[in-house]
Amino acid sequence: MKHNKIVMFLALSIFLVIVSCGNAEQKPAAAAATPPAPFPVTQVQSKTVTGFTDYPATIEGIVNSDVRAKTSGYIEKVYVDEGQKVRKGQMLFKLETQSLSQDAGAARARVNVAQVEVDKLVPLVEKNIISAVQLETAKANLAQAKANLSGVSANIGYATIKSPIDGYVGSINFREGALISPSDARPLTSVSQIDQVYAFFSFNEAQYIDHLQRSKGQNKAERIKNAPDLTLILANGKEYSEKGRIQTSTGQINQNTGTIQIRAAFDNPNEILTNGNSGKIRFPIEYKDAIVVPQTATFEQQGNIMIFKLGEDNKVVTSILKVQGRVDNLYVVESGIDANDKIIISGIGKLRNGMAISPQDTSFEEAIKPVATLFRN
Repeated sequence: MKHNKIVMFLALSIFLVIVSCGNAEQKPAAAAATPPAPFPVTQVQSKTVTGFTDYPATIEGIVNSDVRAKTSGYIEKVYVDEGQKVRKGQMLFKLETQSLSQDAGAARARVNVAQVEVDKLVPLVEKNIISAVQLETAKANLAQAKANLSGVSANIGYATIKSPIDGYVGSINFREGALISPSDARPLTSVSQIDQVYAFFSFNEAQYIDHLQRSKGQNKAERIKNAPDLTLILANGKEYSEKGRIQTSTGQINQNTGTIQIRAAFDNPNEILTNGNSGKIRFPIEYKDAIVVPQTATFEQQGNIMIFKLGEDNKVVTSILKVQGRVDNLYVVESGIDANDKIIISGIGKLRNGMAISPQDTSFEEAIKPVATLFRN
C-alpha cells in the first residue's frame, strides 16, 4: 500500500513537470504571434498652398501737411475744430494784427516821405543845381521804404492762416490768446488727406530678400508691380474691406534695426482709416507644388521637427524635416521627405524607431484635414 502511494506521487510529479514545461514553451510562441498594431498612413503629395505672415503697421494719410505760422503774433480766432473736414484755402486761424497795422501805417508814411524827397530832387538835378548822386540816394531810400512796407503788408497777410490742402484737421496745439511764432517746435495743427492712406511696415533683411526672390520681374519696379495684394487687419481684429498694394521701399537696410521699411497704399472711400491708425499687414506667401504634412504627424526632439516614415517590412523610421513655412495646420517641407514616402499621420506618441506596424492607408486629403475643435471656452 505504501509502495503504491509512492508510485502515484512520483507519477503526479512527473505530469506536473511536463505540463509546466509545455506552458513555458507556449508563452513565447503566443507572444511572437501577436500582430503589429495598426496605424494610419498616407502617401505624401505636393500641393499649392498660401500662408500669411502679419507685420505691425502704422497708417498715415497720403498727404500730411503741418500748418505753421509765418509770422509771430497772438491767436485772435480759431475757425475750425479737430477732425473737421476743410478745403484748400479755407481759413483756419487769425492772428491779432493791430500792431502790424500800426507798423504798416508807419511804413506807408516813410514811403510817402521818401517819394516827396525824390520828387523834390528830380528838377534840381535836371537844372544841374545838385549832384545826381543825391537823387540816386533818395531813390534808394524810397526803394527801401517800399520794401519795408511790402514786408509789413505780407505779415498782415500771414496773420490769416489757411489750409494748404483738402483734408481733415488734426490736433489743434494752440488756442485763442496763445503767442506763436515760426520757430515753434509744434505746428498749429496738421491737415491730412485720407481718401487714400499709406500703411508703413518693415521686413527684416531675410524677409526682404525672400520677397524679392518670390516676386517675378527683372528689376525692383517690376517685382513691386507683381507683388500680391495685401490685407489690412484693423485694431479691432477685423479685416479692412479694401485690398492694398506695395508702392515702394526705402531701398536700404537700416543698420541700427536690420530692417527695411515698406510702403503700401490702400483706398479709403468710407474714411474708416485716418492718420495715426495702427494695424497689421497680412502678407500672403504662396508655396507652389510644395510637400506639406499635417503638424499633428510631427514631433519635436532636441529642437528638430521629426516625422515617422514607413520603411521596409512596415517598420517605421524617423526623419528630420526642414520646414520652410506654416500654413494653417500644415508644415511646408523643404527637405526630409519626398513624394515617394508614406508617413504615419497619428498615434505617433506610441511609435519607436524601427517598430513594425500594420499600415492603414488613408487618403492624403483626409490626412491633412484640420482636427475639429470639440470644446470651446
